[in-house]
Amino acid sequence: MGAVTRWIDLEGAVNVRDLGGLPTADGGATRPGRIFRSDNLQGLTPGDVNRLVGDLSLRRVVDLRSVAEVSLEGPGPLTRAARVTIHHHTLFAEAGLHTDIEAGGVDIDRVLPWTEERDAADLAELQITGYYYSYLRDRPDSVVAALRVLAGHGGAAIVHCAAGKDRTGVVCALALSVAGATREAIIDDYVATGDRIHRILARLRASDTYRADLDRHATEDYYLPRAPYMEQFLTTLDTRFGGPLAWLKANGWTDDDTQALRTRLVDPPKDGLRAG
Repeated sequence: MGAVTRWIDLEGAVNVRDLGGLPTADGGATRPGRIFRSDNLQGLTPGDVNRLVGDLSLRRVVDLRSVAEVSLEGPGPLTRAARVTIHHHTLFAEAGLHTDIEAGGVDIDRVLPWTEERDAADLAELQITGYYYSYLRDRPDSVVAALRVLAGHGGAAIVHCAAGKDRTGVVCALALSVAGATREAIIDDYVATGDRIHRILARLRASDTYRADLDRHATEDYYLPRAPYMEQFLTTLDTRFGGPLAWLKANGWTDDDTQALRTRLVDPPKDGLRAG
């Protein structure tokens, strides 16, 4: 499954692709039809829902959007699909570090990650670690929970945020790392969103939820995913924790979790489970 055929073309979402078909370090490839990634799923048509739930056996949705986004956008079409379960795991530190119960504590005027105001010390830290590391720092609980949903048995799973680029990119990079995908493949998958950035931004600007935030930066070039961004994120995990899997284990991820996710995304090796 190549870079082109991994795309899943829908009417109501434009950045949907399969995490299958990516090379692994042992010479294999990730399995298609198990985990998908996407931009916002609010605009899915009935035909899209039928394709995802019927043809592609979608059963679990990991929604990484903030409480504000979910509230402002309202329930999407997949919330009405009887065979689909929605799992909301925001990557923002909203009303509290470990809970989002108090949704009123969210600044609904700024719902996208790049519009959040930071103090000087925090910005200095993020210059070193990269913005993506803040998701792990602020919401390790959500990151681990999201990956566990993706590793679940039965049917396919899809993970999404608004653009399907930043928050989704981080979770997918971690999932692929656990599965043993090559570093080059992980970065290439992240950068692939740039092929559809014009269509992604057009969709988001059509929504009152996102338009004002997006217009803070007028150029399309500003939003392009670039390889150094993901490289910096992965390098931060390498240097600070010994790699993505080590970070996960430091935050409650278990060997059983690793086995479950690898079983979902890669064919088991003939000599048993890979060491991890």
